[in-house]
Amino acid sequence: MDLFRTSTYSTLNQYLISISLTILTAVVSYFSVEFIGYRIVALILLLVVSLLAMLFDIFPVLVTALLSALIWNFFFIPPTFTFHIGTPEDALMFLMYFVIAMINAVSSFKIREFERKARDKEEKEKSIKLYNILLNSLSHELRTPIATIIGAIDTIKDNETKLSNNNKKELYSEIEIASFRLNRQVENLLNMSRLEAGILKPKLDWCDINELIFSVIKQNKENAENHVIVFEPNEDLPYIKSDSGFIETILNNLIHNSINHTPIHSKIMINANIIENKLLITVSDNGLGFPKDKLLLVFEKFYRLDNKSGGTGLGLSIVKGFTEALNGKIILQNAEKGGAIFTIEIPVETSSINELNNE
Repeated sequence: MDLFRTSTYSTLNQYLISISLTILTAVVSYFSVEFIGYRIVALILLLVVSLLAMLFDIFPVLVTALLSALIWNFFFIPPTFTFHIGTPEDALMFLMYFVIAMINAVSSFKIREFERKARDKEEKEKSIKLYNILLNSLSHELRTPIATIIGAIDTIKDNETKLSNNNKKELYSEIEIASFRLNRQVENLLNMSRLEAGILKPKLDWCDINELIFSVIKQNKENAENHVIVFEPNEDLPYIKSDSGFIETILNNLIHNSINHTPIHSKIMINANIIENKLLITVSDNGLGFPKDKLLLVFEKFYRLDNKSGGTGLGLSIVKGFTEALNGKIILQNAEKGGAIFTIEIPVETSSINELNNE
């Protein structure tokens, strides 16, 4: 809750809250002192100082500790309404109260500082680890297609008159494939940065889910030449109101993931259905599946399975982010006969073609 995020409070507000709470406690205790005794009041005030020490900076707490000691002395220790202390026992108790309140304030502050430094160190180490993972991934995933493009262009330039038309077509094809690969990695990086910044907002519009899936399959046709993508459209599906761009990105990354991490000639199956105003899309394959203890980890940013090479580890985290941006959820399971099953569930508004025409 925002109320307890006291680290964001200004120094002035910390002073005001600390002093006000101490005075309020003293007033309540003053009208109860006949029942609880002035020594119990000291414990109550000390408790307030301890709580404030857990929430605020050192100087407002030290001021509170000093103020509470003076209030206890003036209003509660006999004789009252004077700073004179009548007995040596009360004088010793007052001194102990003041010392304990100060030590408590300083100790709590030191503990909070230690915890903050430990937390900052942990976050720094995590950031360095993620940076190294990203750097290692990008050094391969971006450098490889760039090197392919440069190499193909140099070959064409140096051997323009010697190359046959077939050789030129092959080199142009390599440039095209490498360009698409480079573009995919850049798009994934941009999408992840937009997700983290919270600037990606879905734009809802009517679309045909069958047509959308066919479009995504066509986009991955060349990349999936060693795989079989199977999709049987459901002609009874109504139009849905959602962000087609988001769904397209989700499907592209799921299909790309299946193509890259399944053996050649594997089958990738896509199914779509609508149940109770929820769009259900499954993307499954007959590959090797995932280790059971990694089913949740694969959606983490930059995470890659140890036995898999290539990729920046962003694809599935983007799938999860875009799905959640549509208020949906994604579930990953291993198929009984081998392979993985990704299930996307997104709440949607539906309408038939006749209803759309009337609109």
